Amino acid sequence: MKRPPLRLKLIAIAVVTCMWAAAGWGQAFPVKPIRCIVPSSPGGGADTITRLIANALPAVLGQQVIVDNRAGASGNIGAAAAAKAPPDGYTWIMINNAQAASVSLQKDPSFDLLRDFAPITQVDSTPHVILVHPSVSANSVSELVALAKSRPYALDYASAGTGTVTFLAAELFNAQAGISLRHVPYKGGGESLMSIVRGETQVYFSPLSVAIGHMRGNRVRALAVTSKTRMSLVPEVPTVAESGYPNYEFNLWNGLLVPANTPREIITTIRNAVVKALNSPEVRNRLLQTGSTGIGSRPEEFGAFLKTEVESIANVAKKLNLSGK
Repeated sequence: MKRPPLRLKLIAIAVVTCMWAAAGWGQAFPVKPIRCIVPSSPGGGADTITRLIANALPAVLGQQVIVDNRAGASGNIGAAAAAKAPPDGYTWIMINNAQAASVSLQKDPSFDLLRDFAPITQVDSTPHVILVHPSVSANSVSELVALAKSRPYALDYASAGTGTVTFLAAELFNAQAGISLRHVPYKGGGESLMSIVRGETQVYFSPLSVAIGHMRGNRVRALAVTSKTRMSLVPEVPTVAESGYPNYEFNLWNGLLVPANTPREIITTIRNAVVKALNSPEVRNRLLQTGSTGIGSRPEEFGAFLKTEVESIANVAKKLNLSGK
């Protein structure tokens, strides 16, 4: 019997080796700690949900997930750093509406959200709440609008920076209510929230998840939530729609991306781990306590959602002339 040619032997060995490597690669990930970039400062909505998920993931993945806050340039610094990371699954980024808005609001963003990243999953969704400092003589949205119309540009609203979710929520309301709240940008969600607690600004459109403690401590007054329906967490707070603006709705969403060209097996592993974390009793209870809803969508679903968000925000930005504001 003739022996197989040496060339065929080498091909067979190469095929088997590749199969072993592929199997080992899928089983091995992760073998070291993972970095999750949050393109905003500590204390904001994205930081809060990221740390909640990160604390639950070691039990699922067997590795630590280290939160790396990279604030600045409305999130562009952190996003650019994530886009340049190796596509090996060890660098994630938690994005939200602000990064979807950067395409329209930043003149020269150093990354392309849809081209430079691969979607993992939408993590959660949470409404905002319109807050005023207790010194403001408004106990409802209609009273705030009347006050703002009587004193144009006299009331300041805080934001985490131009293009951030707190900025977008406020500017959308400015347009629909026909008022002129003056924009005061801060360096992040934590600082902007504390500005209204301290009375440096008068109005803030805050994610409910980070505002609830200050609301219960009576350090701020909640006028309305930005969801379609009232929130069971704060049933006494009406919606903006109930307050006379039926077309106003704004929800903060957070989602995970990894650099483009990350292997599909790794993307699946990460997404499955995040879904398990979202379904853990600790995370579920915490989300309920903060008014957030866990999502855990598939990568394809989140990719389609993200594309729609980018296009939708671009249309709003053009209509409201928000670019560079």
